[in-house]
Order: sequence, then C-alpha cells, then structure tokens
Amino acid sequence: MNEALIRKFNERLKAGKAVFGPFMKTCDPGFVEAAGYAGMDFAILDMEHGPISIQNMQNNIRAAQVSGILPVVRVPAIAEEAIGKALDIGAAAVEIPQITTAEQAREAVKLAKFSPMGERGVCRFVRAAHYSALDKEKYFEGANETIVIAQIEGQKAIDNLDDILAVEGIDIFFIGPYDLSQSLGVPGQVTHPLVVEAMNQIVKAAKRRGAVVGTFTDSKETMEMWTKAGVQYISYSVDMGIFYEACKTLKEQFCGWCSTVSVTI
Repeated sequence: MNEALIRKFNERLKAGKAVFGPFMKTCDPGFVEAAGYAGMDFAILDMEHGPISIQNMQNNIRAAQVSGILPVVRVPAIAEEAIGKALDIGAAAVEIPQITTAEQAREAVKLAKFSPMGERGVCRFVRAAHYSALDKEKYFEGANETIVIAQIEGQKAIDNLDDILAVEGIDIFFIGPYDLSQSLGVPGQVTHPLVVEAMNQIVKAAKRRGAVVGTFTDSKETMEMWTKAGVQYISYSVDMGIFYEACKTLKEQFCGWCSTVSVTI
C-alpha cells in the first residue's frame, strides 16, 4: 500500500531534492487528504503533541494514501507499543522524538523492523498487511522498507552526535529546533546564534556521512535558510497554525476591502 509512496519519496531524496510537508495535529482526515491534493510530499501525523487516538489515526493514514502523500507518524516515545501500532495501521514512516544516544537510535530501528533488521512484533492480521490478504512473504519484505526518522533535539544528542549518525537503519536525522533552543537556554528562539550554530553542526556532520537531514521551519526565511544549507526533509509549520494564518490573512484582506466600500441598508 505504501510501496509507491516510499519509492517516490526516496527517489527525490536520492536525487538531492527537498521534500516538503506539514506537521498535522488534526483528528479530521479531510485536512490530511487536502494536504495531499495540494501537492505536499509528506505529512507528519503527530501523536506526541497531538490529541489524536490510534483509532482515529487509521483514518488519517487512509486519507494520506488516497491523496498520494507519505504518511509519517510521530510516535510519543521509543516504545514497542507506540512504534508497532503506528506501523500496523499503515504508517509509511515513523518519527521518533528525543533520540539522545546511539543505543536509543538502535532501539528505534529494532522496534520498527522485522528480522533480520530488527525485532518488531509480528502480526499479519493488521491493516498494513491488508488484514492478512497480503502474501506473508511480500508483507514482511515490504514492511522493512519503512522509513525511520530520528529526532535530534538537545545538547545530549549533540554530545553523542557521531555515534548516533553511525547507527544503521536510520533514514533521516531530524533536528527539532524548538526543543534544541530550550536545551541551549534560549527557549523558542530558533534563530538565535547558539541554535543556528548547533543546527549547522548537525547538518554538516550528517552530510559528511551522506545522511539525509530534516528540520522544522515556521517561516519562509528559515525554510529557505535550511534548504540552502542542505536540509532535504523540510517540515513547514503545523496544520492548525497554517489554518489560523490563512483565516487571519483573509480577515485582514476582507476588512481592507470593506473599508473602501459603502454598504447601503
């Protein structure tokens, strides 16, 4: 079900191109589907900070697949149940927060992959296996193409950076600028020189190893800055923030137009 989406996504990255998509906290699959029709490459469906349940997440993943957008589920923790359930319901990628050591990175890979790459819990009567309609061998082989994304977002992770980057099976190293800013003592200041310096350090170290780097941006300026620095997996803002900004812009435009028009009652 995800093979074509994963292949298209990986082909863009291997060609040196950037991929683009939002974080999404919505419980409404219509927003996810619309993001796909808008041409986004992926959506990070958020179970760390979002209110969505695993049951509702199934419908968000279905919406992503219908509209051709890669469903990435950010799980709340490095936990067998969280990672396994996200993959069982059809996530094409799992994004794991707060990876601070190589041991944690290896654990994430172990929980996301079947043998011989890992030790993911086995059940073929799940949505990802078409509820057992898929051939067993085809399912287990295809499932190991799942993309694993490790979030690096604190000083401890930077201290262990070389060891984390050496872990096999991590496809993308994602820098969380907001948590990183807090770790560096400047919470929320994602363009502070300390944060920018630390992020550049991570990007350069990863690129030396030929690894793909991602990050979160919430302005056109930061998106352009990190794309030019070589970051390929670009997350732009959050669905609720995007909706808010669109509503605000429309209201401002409407009020500006209304101020020039006389209404006859």
